[in-house]
Amino acid sequence: MYKSLLSKTPLAPEEAIHLGSLSPGVLQQLRARLSELPSDGYISRKELATLTEAHFAERLRLVTNDLSNTEREVLQSIRANTLISKGPEEDEILTTGQRLADRISRFGGSWLFIILFLIFILMWLALNLATWLGSFDPYPFILLNLVLSCVAAMQAPIILMSQNRKEEKDRQRSINDYKVNLKAELEIQELHEKMERLLTRLDGQRQPPVQRPGGSDAPGFGPSKQ
Repeated sequence: MYKSLLSKTPLAPEEAIHLGSLSPGVLQQLRARLSELPSDGYISRKELATLTEAHFAERLRLVTNDLSNTEREVLQSIRANTLISKGPEEDEILTTGQRLADRISRFGGSWLFIILFLIFILMWLALNLATWLGSFDPYPFILLNLVLSCVAAMQAPIILMSQNRKEEKDRQRSINDYKVNLKAELEIQELHEKMERLLTRLDGQRQPPVQRPGGSDAPGFGPSKQ
């Protein structure tokens, strides 16, 4: 029968975690919650997640005085044993204005827009330079300058809106990368501590070679009888 050292409740075999498999940092958190830590015992997986979160939070506070919201989300993810990474397109709902701004910015930065706009300007100049057709915008093409200014004035804020949204997406992607890297770093350090503890236990359990009479530790190589 497995019994938790913290809650004193029975544990199923698949939920029981032996103290020997815990890292030194988690053992320190467990020792702070118990008046006396026995050499043998078990805790539940849920209690292990809580102790691991407390250990990581204490480790982060050694680097930063206070935990940020991002670091708290990482700790909650470790405690719940869930994935923290997500794609930049997830949970993104675009408004009609944002979709329109993206399309206009995409079209305004393409060769198709440059070619069409160049054709438009050449046709405008050709119509006004052909004196036999009658010019509605004679040289120096003041109306054309007004049209170009209006296009630039309208296009600039639309492109800025699209760029601001992309910058926000890049910022969210950077935060997501930080979360993944922080979680991976904490869990790798925890794994190293567990490996060092297990290796130390294995070294302590190794028995020294048996010394036989005559200074030999293997049979058949002792001093011969005369």
